[in-house]
Amino acid sequence: MHQRKTDGPGIPAVPPDNGPDGWFGRPSTARILPFAIYMAFVAVADVLQRFGWSADDLRWLYAVKIVAVLAALFAYRRSYTELAWRPMGAVALCSSIVVGIVVLVLWVNLDAAWMLAGESAGFNPTDAAGRIDWVLVAVRIAGAALVVPVMEELFWRSFLQRWVHDRQFLQVPPGQVGFTALIVTSLLFGVEHNQWFAGVVAGLAYGVLYMRTGTLWAPILAHAVTNGLLGAWVVGTGAWTYW
Repeated sequence: MHQRKTDGPGIPAVPPDNGPDGWFGRPSTARILPFAIYMAFVAVADVLQRFGWSADDLRWLYAVKIVAVLAALFAYRRSYTELAWRPMGAVALCSSIVVGIVVLVLWVNLDAAWMLAGESAGFNPTDAAGRIDWVLVAVRIAGAALVVPVMEELFWRSFLQRWVHDRQFLQVPPGQVGFTALIVTSLLFGVEHNQWFAGVVAGLAYGVLYMRTGTLWAPILAHAVTNGLLGAWVVGTGAWTYW
């Protein structure tokens, strides 16, 4: 007898990705759109710089981007069934923190020329006199550690990693995702970043963590630890290109 798939122990499978309200009503859109908004702002910043806008002119664009992403996440909040909180357990919690720290250490060391795709100007929160704008720093770290992990893990792990395995991605338990889907998603995650090789390694780490723990909160926590500690390291060392 064919058994119905579930999203985890005791969690019934959700309907297929065929929302009643067109493209904007689809479960896939709920996970794609916040990420697409984020990437659109990256493209806008690049275009504006090509038209002569300076980095100083764009200092607050990151804050606007984070607010836009938050608005999209809030609008679709009822769609994120995978974010329903369930206790992770000590092993999953500790594993997530350790993975986050390890990815950080690798991220700041995997910077050989062949591991980079072009140059990154990063984000420099200092003014002409070299003083740090701590409001900008707080916004940057909060966005990177609290908003970006949720937005990216919803897209990369919860949606894409499962979608590559099966187009009806919501019916795929994390532990059943295949090796091919993990590799494809991790490679694409790496391409998203200037440090593409470190990105691939991070994608693999977060992807395996998701598959082993069965909860999206594990890679979200790991991603948050990586980004939060990276922000502290960048501010402490002045290595702005890593932002």
